[in-house]
Amino acid sequence: MKPGIEWRQPRASAENQQFAGDLHAALSRAPKAISPKYFYDETGSRLFERICELPEYYPTRTELSLLRTHAADMAAQFGGGVQLVEYGAGALLKVRLLLDALPRETVQFVPVDISGPHLLAACDGLAGDYPGLAIQPLVADFTRPHTLPPCPRGSRRVGFFPGSSIGNFTPAEADAFLRLAAAELAGGGLLIGIDLVKDEAVLHAAYNDAAGVTAAFNMNLLDRAARELGAEFPRDGFEHLAFYNPAYRRIEMHLRATRALDLQLGGEIYAFHEGETLHTEHSHKYTVSGFQAMAARAGFRPGKVWIDANRWFAVLWLEAGPP
Repeated sequence: MKPGIEWRQPRASAENQQFAGDLHAALSRAPKAISPKYFYDETGSRLFERICELPEYYPTRTELSLLRTHAADMAAQFGGGVQLVEYGAGALLKVRLLLDALPRETVQFVPVDISGPHLLAACDGLAGDYPGLAIQPLVADFTRPHTLPPCPRGSRRVGFFPGSSIGNFTPAEADAFLRLAAAELAGGGLLIGIDLVKDEAVLHAAYNDAAGVTAAFNMNLLDRAARELGAEFPRDGFEHLAFYNPAYRRIEMHLRATRALDLQLGGEIYAFHEGETLHTEHSHKYTVSGFQAMAARAGFRPGKVWIDANRWFAVLWLEAGPP
């Protein structure tokens, strides 16, 4: 780790206990479902980076194009001194475009991510490329209570949540996050990417890539359970399933049992019948007006919007209320 980066690392045992508890709960309910946050161990984070480079996966390249074209305009919404908080920071690729548009001496950067080793490696790379940038990475689940570093005097706190990751939340979870962010970013604002409603064929291809990377990413959740929690199951007994559910305007990802089987976890046995699934992720698609209305109910004031020529993706500026 490079000098000048303040690093906060949680206890691995606590992470495993939470993963185990949530997985037991997921396997006990009907239908079976678990939060997609458990995709993002070190292996899963690397696989997601590969997904972002796939020809079928349009969100990353579309959002990057918007950022490259409009970063200066986006950064102008932030004001002067900024504590820039990136939620679900990952590889720290997109934020570089914002950092390039901001006076570096006025920025404190706080990347927040659940995957500690992956975030540490990304921060090391960022520190090397942006000498003098104040970086304070925080390992945390940003949807749960967490403590950000104090905002520097004369600065305002601005959130950055790219990648349409809010689409992975249920409507209730999205509302809860927006309310949390509105309070945490009071006096500042939030720059957020959302995936828009579009042709179903485009969506299907994006989540069922020909190279099978998304399938491996999905399967890694159970592989992680085997590595970290000692879960036992026939690996060839599950397959990747992704489809668009028009009733909810969302892509759903599942791990589907190809035959009747048992999964053993911590002394418990969980039976799957043939065709039964573990619901691992959903990705909601929005309209701009619908999302702005949801953000307004959570305490934000909708601001500028940037949309690509295909109208596939949008980046929105949301102004938070006063502290």
